[in-house]
Amino acid sequence: MNKKLQLPLQTANLVVGFMVWVLISSLLPFIREDIAIPAEKLAIVTAVPVVLGSILRIPLGYYANIFGARIIFFVSFILLLFPVFYISAASTFADLIVGGTFLGIGGAVFSVGVTSLPKYYPKEKHGLVNGIYGMGNMGTAISTFAAPVIATQVGWSMTVKFYLVLLLIFAALNFIFGDKQEVKVKTPILEQIKGVYKNEKLWFFSLFYFITFGSFVAFTIFLPNFLVTYFELEKVDAGMRTAGFIAVATFLRPVGGWLADKFQPLFLLMGVFAGLTFAAIILAFSPTIALYTAGSMLIAVAAGIGNGVIFKLVPFYFNKQAGIANGIVSMMGGLGGFFPPLLLSIIHSMTGSYSIGFMAFSQVALASLVLVIWLYYMDRLSMSAEVFNSTGQGILVTDASGTIQSVNPAFTRLTGYTEEEVIGSNPNMYSSGRHSKEFYTSMWSQIGQDGLWQGEIWNKRKNGEEYLELLSISAVKDGSGDVTRYVGTFSDITPRG
Repeated sequence: MNKKLQLPLQTANLVVGFMVWVLISSLLPFIREDIAIPAEKLAIVTAVPVVLGSILRIPLGYYANIFGARIIFFVSFILLLFPVFYISAASTFADLIVGGTFLGIGGAVFSVGVTSLPKYYPKEKHGLVNGIYGMGNMGTAISTFAAPVIATQVGWSMTVKFYLVLLLIFAALNFIFGDKQEVKVKTPILEQIKGVYKNEKLWFFSLFYFITFGSFVAFTIFLPNFLVTYFELEKVDAGMRTAGFIAVATFLRPVGGWLADKFQPLFLLMGVFAGLTFAAIILAFSPTIALYTAGSMLIAVAAGIGNGVIFKLVPFYFNKQAGIANGIVSMMGGLGGFFPPLLLSIIHSMTGSYSIGFMAFSQVALASLVLVIWLYYMDRLSMSAEVFNSTGQGILVTDASGTIQSVNPAFTRLTGYTEEEVIGSNPNMYSSGRHSKEFYTSMWSQIGQDGLWQGEIWNKRKNGEEYLELLSISAVKDGSGDVTRYVGTFSDITPRG
């Protein structure tokens, strides 16, 4: 029963963590009425929680494997009590920076659940499970919508204090209902890092999550203040619109995970980055609130699905190093939310326009689309190489003139010849001499006519031993019908006395 509680409990934990993470950006329009914040430093105030919330994801993902999710969530919520209380009494810009930095712990807990929860489910459900857990992003929507509503009644300082009660409740829930018997992984952190940092897929997934989750976080912290200052909306209206953006992205995250369980994940990512590219172009040329809303909603759809797809891919490729891989990828996603608001603010202060920033985002998304397509075809080639090297049948590939270009390990095992010994040679080097010239003439005549020959043939191993093999030779042709290579596959069928 305790194991069944982990998905809803850890998802609720993420909701609370994200509620705290965006506390300052949710209440910024109210805080600015009491604390003087220069316009050029607004982005810094909203972005600082993202920094620690990103960097801490690596150690939290690692320690979730060492100590289990129960302990890590409990300690995280206790530690969050201090910056939340500090912010409730803030009176200067510096107070907000100091308190906001340590709010990052709330965002860092993301890597705890994506490391812990896959242990409870089979691989074919990891996409859906991590997608459901990722719906904890809804915490940002709850804070963005509810915090301004409460603040209009009791003030922003008292609103912040309500979060102290919430943190204490969830610290207790994890202490009582967290899984004490969770499977622990004791691999040292340096050994885990060595196991993943040379794998190029880790850095591709990090880049992709940098953009998909980064765009989600960036818009979450950027929209409330932007809608108030640029479109002159009411603070509560801006909060509700931002909450709508968050809700769409959050509910589509498990949809992305579920789709990745059913279909090729890299195909889905192609659609995601095509959508982000188009949406960013709309935002770059959107003078009206209607077009801006359409572009933002397309960002929400693409980012939500993309976030779900990526965390299907991470545990699939990094099962034994899930903690550190999840930490690195999710850290990059968090940092992806830190830089865009700063970049947009800098560009706006220099040019008076946000369009250049959005156009730059569209180009980054387009470059990611190209990378996903490249990764898909590299994956296909890698799969072909794995099949070529692991099959039990001997395989040799020649060019159109019959010169050997490649052989697989089974060829060496069956014939005794290494790859270095046969590359550049003709297959007749291991002919047994048992067959007549007419035999070979008939064989090649059939290959020329049908593109395929199959039959039994005697050949000779490197040690001089003759053996009978079942051989198939296929002609590979290009688009114009010309033969480019021949592929021979064979197995030893020598009768055993």
